[in-house]
Amino acid sequence: MSVKIRLQRHGKKQKPFYWVVAADARSKRDGKYLEKIGTYNPNTNPATIELNLDSAVKWLHNGAQPTDTAKAILSYKGALLKHHLDGGIRKGALTQEQADAKLAAWLEAKAGKVDAKKEGLTKAQAADKAKAFKAEQEVNAKRLAAAAQAEADAIAAATPAVEEEVAEEAPAAEENNETTEA
Repeated sequence: MSVKIRLQRHGKKQKPFYWVVAADARSKRDGKYLEKIGTYNPNTNPATIELNLDSAVKWLHNGAQPTDTAKAILSYKGALLKHHLDGGIRKGALTQEQADAKLAAWLEAKAGKVDAKKEGLTKAQAADKAKAFKAEQEVNAKRLAAAAQAEADAIAAATPAVEEEVAEEAPAAEENNETTEA
């Protein structure tokens, strides 16, 4: 029986979610599997990967062949490195402590890179949000200025008519005052 480490698709349309599984090569893509090794969610940025490292390495030791995408995921999480270091231990080139130290250093460096990417994405998102807020404020200021200008124009247009009415009433009132005094 040939065993493959591959992805099993779950999720809904346009929102894939994958299980990383060890399965018989003859079984269907979403069919029976031997063991669930982890999950992979490409919908997040960066992609979220949860992997049982020991289980993945166990299957690699037993001869399981990863597919291309699964191989990339295993490499990203350090399973292939651990498999490689275990081969060095079996040959006597490394001790278990040396291999563990190398793996820990690599995992720490990888975690630093992922955190830096997340921080960069957060900063970019905050900068985009600030830029959009500033543009919105400018649009609101222009809208308020246009409304104030329209109100001033309406008042100015109404004011001459009122002044003319007042001007017409004033001479008539003066005439009334002159007639009453006489």
